[in-house]
Amino acid sequence: MPITTPTTRQGPLVGLRVLEFASIGPGPHCAMLLADLGADVLRIERKGGNGWPNPVVDRGRKRLTLDIRTEAGRERCLTLAEGADVLIEGFRPGVMERLGLGPEILHARNPRLVYGRMTGWGQTGPLARSAGHDINYLALTGALAAIGGRDGPPLPPLNLVGDFGGGSLYLAFGIMAALWERERSGLGQVIDAAIVDGVSSMMSFFAGLLPSGAISLQRDRNLLAGAAPHYRCYTCADGRDIAIGPLEPQFLSELAQRIQARDNLLQDVRDPDRWAAQGEHLAALFASRTQADWCELLEGTDACFAPVLTLEEAAQHPHMQARGVYRDIDGALHAAPAPRFSRTPGAIRDSVEASEGWN
Repeated sequence: MPITTPTTRQGPLVGLRVLEFASIGPGPHCAMLLADLGADVLRIERKGGNGWPNPVVDRGRKRLTLDIRTEAGRERCLTLAEGADVLIEGFRPGVMERLGLGPEILHARNPRLVYGRMTGWGQTGPLARSAGHDINYLALTGALAAIGGRDGPPLPPLNLVGDFGGGSLYLAFGIMAALWERERSGLGQVIDAAIVDGVSSMMSFFAGLLPSGAISLQRDRNLLAGAAPHYRCYTCADGRDIAIGPLEPQFLSELAQRIQARDNLLQDVRDPDRWAAQGEHLAALFASRTQADWCELLEGTDACFAPVLTLEEAAQHPHMQARGVYRDIDGALHAAPAPRFSRTPGAIRDSVEASEGWN
């Protein structure tokens, strides 16, 4: 999986031209996903960058520095948009319109343009023009309230659920859906990708199970939030942690047999009133041996087991190495393009300065 330059593109999106206006968080991540799969991404940057330089997420672009507040910068962007298939912007609602680069103006010049707008609150609604970050968007969707320990306030799950799960991935999905529709209509359209919308969509699994009582979103009774003894992390004798998740009876049975747990561990395991005692037993048992010991006994079995690793350790794990998941490039860990394609694989590509934009 060699690193290549933007001029040696490969992947299923070769030929797709994406005009990215530099932002932070989900917008750049979405552009990285498209670039990894072969899209020709041209980033419009302001002098000094976006304040969050990231050699991993910012890979695979051509970069052009413009002051889009000037007439010359605006005209250059208008010309570039005429040759683009996709535009990605992550400003607050109304900013691109004030700059003279809103979708109405650009579609008049390029009716086929897919105009992707990435925000937290969305383009409409009472909060649309308010500042916010991942933790705020999660708080409003019902997701954050369900994450964390039994005591104390909720814990934000990095930016994985909001910015990237409900943000960049939904924007990428929307872009590809709009491109598919364009094959029939010949017209582009505007994508209003809001993190609150994406995360709410991701919560559909839980919303669908709540009426039947199959799951609870109370943190001390949530089967999937670390409260259940058979779906949580435990600390080992060496202070390292492990994760177990045998939800199905046959997998739980295998775990219990391999670790020689007491017989009644399997009894009423879905009864939250029994979780405290069951969890105490498992905690004492797992604390009796090191993480390496448990890996030797359980890894690769149907016990639904994995060691809890740091990012650096994850890159060195035999499974991750066998799949080539990570590459160390100039001291930064780059994840391989995902997903993987059998005929047209993506590639990690470098970024370069572009004086003119697209060739």
